[in-house]
Amino acid sequence: MPDIEIRKVTAHIGAEVSGIDIAAPLDETTVAALREALDIHKALVFDAVGLDDEGQQAFARHFGEITTAHPTVPAVDGAPNVLPVDSERGRAANHWHTDVTFVLNPPQASTLRSITVPPYGGETLIADAAAAYRDLPQPLRALADTLWAEHTNDYDYAVPEEQVDEEQAAQRAQFTSIKYRTAHPVVRVHPLTGERGLFIGGFAQRIVGLSVGESRKILDLLQAYVTRPENVLRWRWSPGQLVLFDNRITQHYAIDNYDGLPRRLHRVTVAGDVPVGIEGKESYSITGDASHYTPVAA
Repeated sequence: MPDIEIRKVTAHIGAEVSGIDIAAPLDETTVAALREALDIHKALVFDAVGLDDEGQQAFARHFGEITTAHPTVPAVDGAPNVLPVDSERGRAANHWHTDVTFVLNPPQASTLRSITVPPYGGETLIADAAAAYRDLPQPLRALADTLWAEHTNDYDYAVPEEQVDEEQAAQRAQFTSIKYRTAHPVVRVHPLTGERGLFIGGFAQRIVGLSVGESRKILDLLQAYVTRPENVLRWRWSPGQLVLFDNRITQHYAIDNYDGLPRRLHRVTVAGDVPVGIEGKESYSITGDASHYTPVAA
């Protein structure tokens, strides 16, 4: 195994990994060490200079079968498993979310690779949802343990419809061209570590059994614990970097603070399992079949 060095970036989340060439095939011992590091730190940053789309996919496959790019959004030309995260395609990621939670089995892990970065701004925030759960006062924790939330890709946008231009409207229509709605436990048990984390974010729109208004108040209250500054890694991109984060127990947010300058990342995600709550009950689909997008991980 190479001499891997793992350096924490913050107390709760994030580590930089050096001493490894992720463009090369990795042996089982190295992959196991990276998986353990991911379980501990939730987000890992690598030097990826020279890595291309094929290399990013090969790296992601060390952690499981990969998904196609997205259930509804087009992939990179010629690379059906690679999603372009591009400033020219709008800024759909500038809200707190966990990737694709509106399907039954969201990705277990996501990789983001920087291709073009602006001279300032454009950071990605990644939040530790397990630390957020631990931060909850006991009465709130007891409440959260009992709740389920409906997640949908037909979510409430921050920008009112009357402020949306034709291009943005077309992007919204593409994103919701197949409508999904799935019920997930608000507190998810991580299948490898047993940690409990708040599994909510921007696609969670309603608490099962409550009105939209009641749901919003509770979701906003819980979400405030996820996004506490102490629980957040703020990553300033350089060209040729790759960030791997555990999509089962984090949220992230792409900051729109770069004046519309070019910014392009490529995303490859690893197929995930069906989430499970603290009582062992699995998530269930209400609307939408995502089998064209992702297999279900064992």
